[in-house]
Amino acid sequence: MPDDPAHSTGGRILVVDDEPHIRRILTALLGMEGFEVKLARDGTEGLRVWKSGTFDLIILDLIMPGASGLEVLAKIRSDPDRGSTPVIILTAKGQDTDRQAALAGGADDFLTKPFSPKKLVARIREILGER
Repeated sequence: MPDDPAHSTGGRILVVDDEPHIRRILTALLGMEGFEVKLARDGTEGLRVWKSGTFDLIILDLIMPGASGLEVLAKIRSDPDRGSTPVIILTAKGQDTDRQAALAGGADDFLTKPFSPKKLVARIREILGER
């Protein structure tokens, strides 16, 4: 419940995922947890939205049209002013090589779909320094 003092307003999260049902699930889940959610349908749109606003965290899929999640991550990390924005990769690609590539590219965490809503929220709060 966002009005509950135990759930502080968590800030702004950008969700970049080409799957409409994942965007809907994350919007509902994160909204209930007090986060403001902005959506992008692919990597290209994700970069455009990221450049036009300020976000506390980005949730990024790997496989998307326009620009892959790794390409988006590389462009974010190369920005000298805002490149330290935390990024969680949330993807159906669960191979160790995918995880290693994402973490080597600067992702703060790597979670696979299907995902545990509780685990995702816990990781977000941990990364943002909330307990």
